[in-house]
Amino acid sequence: MKRSLDSLSFSKNVRSAVATAILGLAAALPATNAMADVVTDWSAHATEVLTGALTSTDERPGFGLHWALVHVAIYDAVNAIDGNYSVFAVRPDSFTRGASMDAAAASAAYRMLSRMFPSRQASLDAWYASSLAAIADGPGKSRGIAIGREVADKLYAKRASDGRLATVTYTFGSGPGVYQATPGAPPTAPITPWLAKVTPLVMSTPWQFRGDGPPALGSAHYAADLNETKQMGMKNSPYRSAEQTEIGKFHTMNPFLFWGTNLNRFVNDLGLTVPENARLLAQVYVSAADAAIACWDGKFYFNRWRPVTAIVNADLDGNLATASQYDWLPQEGTPPHQEYPAGHGCATGSILAAMRHYFGTQNLPLTLTSTTTATTRTYESFKELSDEVNDARVFGGMHLRLSVEDGQKIGRKAAGLVAAKHFKQVWRGGDRY
Repeated sequence: MKRSLDSLSFSKNVRSAVATAILGLAAALPATNAMADVVTDWSAHATEVLTGALTSTDERPGFGLHWALVHVAIYDAVNAIDGNYSVFAVRPDSFTRGASMDAAAASAAYRMLSRMFPSRQASLDAWYASSLAAIADGPGKSRGIAIGREVADKLYAKRASDGRLATVTYTFGSGPGVYQATPGAPPTAPITPWLAKVTPLVMSTPWQFRGDGPPALGSAHYAADLNETKQMGMKNSPYRSAEQTEIGKFHTMNPFLFWGTNLNRFVNDLGLTVPENARLLAQVYVSAADAAIACWDGKFYFNRWRPVTAIVNADLDGNLATASQYDWLPQEGTPPHQEYPAGHGCATGSILAAMRHYFGTQNLPLTLTSTTTATTRTYESFKELSDEVNDARVFGGMHLRLSVEDGQKIGRKAAGLVAAKHFKQVWRGGDRY
């Protein structure tokens, strides 16, 4: 039987207890017992599309933004029929009484992905045909299809001039502290520079939650952070345990692909309703999208060099507590974009905070898998995971600790704003057409 957290109580304490009980039960179930529905099915399809598009030179998906647009389309289409929550972006004019929520969700996701990633049309067509084949023919199915298509088209039009995929020029600088091209990466601009300027989904500006910035090169804080990464993040470091090496590698997976896979399994195991799944995933990915925009704003604003550059050139930073090591290499590959703030921090902070706002607690168990290690790790609370991510980016040698911590703060602020303004329960009186 499908469970509804909101229908049980409006009390935060009761919601927390119920959520904990449900998740404790879900954690004990084998993976084969997961119950997929149309929302998580299309979330998985979106993950597959984005995975392929990451290697594309013409589509270049933004970290979280494209995902959020798919889930907003699903949410507004399903919610137009269900009517329990506030509209995020689009209220369709299509007739909604008796419409199939499954058809609406599938239609919205299919249409949004088709508009954004036309090169994946063959796969999208096959998935869409499979989704519709599982829904009984009739007026409800037809109405659901129309609702989903209308919502997706209107949302796509709303975001037509948001700056997504715009060409943004960038010129590499030089000197102490300034970002240099990542060794081993193509000598081009840092990836997705347009993301720093794109119109947010909820934030008023990309810089609304800009961090305080990295520590001054001559400061004790900078020296302490740099020396920690130099020691703990060095390739084959004798100071790092096997467990710490595993942690660093585990979290090298692209955070949005990491969460796309793991969050889908997590949500499936809850056995929630289609409207609840649509709301939960939309709230999570909208939070992550705005956090990514804020993160990239900070990266290009502060333009800070990576440890792989900073440690080799420490004799230039003016700090007597740092020293150059010319043969220093990080344990894991350094992504080709600026160091501050950390993208993994922004993603982790926003996603965990969005789930905390949704469930009313952070004390929920998570079991996560990484394709980079082919291993699984279990966490008893969101804080346990967030602390590990802070460590992981240091152990991998890609970041200084403050960058990850500030990234998580940015993510939490973005998620807090989204929760305060959207996905609210509304009065259920009257008929809906």
